[in-house]
Amino acid sequence: MENGKRRLGSPHIRGPLSTARIMQCVLLALLPSAVFGAVNFGTRALLHMAASIVACVLTEFTYEAFTDQRLTVGDLSAVVTGLLLALSLPVGAPLWMGPLGGIFAILIVKMLFGGIGRNILNPALTAWCFLRIFFDGPMTNYACDAYSGATPLTGLLAGETSDPFPMLLGTTGGCIGETSAIAILAGGLLLLGLGIINLRIPAACFGTFTFLLIFFGGHGADEVYLVTQLCGGGMMLAVWFMATDYVTSPVTGSGQILYGILIGAAAGIIRILAREGIPEGIAYAVLLGNLMTPLIDKLTVPRPFAVKPRKVK
Repeated sequence: MENGKRRLGSPHIRGPLSTARIMQCVLLALLPSAVFGAVNFGTRALLHMAASIVACVLTEFTYEAFTDQRLTVGDLSAVVTGLLLALSLPVGAPLWMGPLGGIFAILIVKMLFGGIGRNILNPALTAWCFLRIFFDGPMTNYACDAYSGATPLTGLLAGETSDPFPMLLGTTGGCIGETSAIAILAGGLLLLGLGIINLRIPAACFGTFTFLLIFFGGHGADEVYLVTQLCGGGMMLAVWFMATDYVTSPVTGSGQILYGILIGAAAGIIRILAREGIPEGIAYAVLLGNLMTPLIDKLTVPRPFAVKPRKVK
């Protein structure tokens, strides 16, 4: 109450899409990568997806039930987190790794920060980094019944020649949902067509990344080199489905462009300098962008007309 009058909150504009509807669209967009991963790697890929999704949903349900909070598992955000995490795992990883990462993603990264809409880092990507740091061996073992040896990107960064065509189709080793650039691109275009995301972040990220590789990667505008870099190391999946996460990306158009440039630049620098030691630099680049999002929002949100900035006493 102020001067006898009730102070009301700011007006808000509600969009036509609910959280559950948005997550349904994301799951639909992830379907090509998930189906191709199951066809490419077999039943074990499906087991990874099921285990990760169940762990994420049960963790969110259990936490909210024991803390007497409103149950939100129906919004499907935990399902999206579990599926993204599973698609980022090597098929040969132990089946307990997905559930462990899912518990970390939901409990530590999401629920302890207040639940959906309040986490500052992408849960699936943070869980992947957690698993990569503590279980580096299983997380970098891409050998399986169908494929053996290093991934094309790892070979390229080690100085070997590479054929990017299998990376476009997905007929190569790698993580479950990251091998087929065409399947990921189909999902990304679906998100664009449905209006779930816009092109600012992916375009800024891919553009900056490509620019750095052309001028500082040592191979110039070599098509094979550039396509292998763009299609490998989880670049496509991270940019289309994780960097564009509503919660952890800026809200303004200019902020989204700046955010995409930052991610593309960080990923490019890591790829150029780290070489074969860390081909999946896009994961850390996106998390860096997540951490910078509050500052980017602060710098790019326009000031209301005729409102003077408040002086700090």
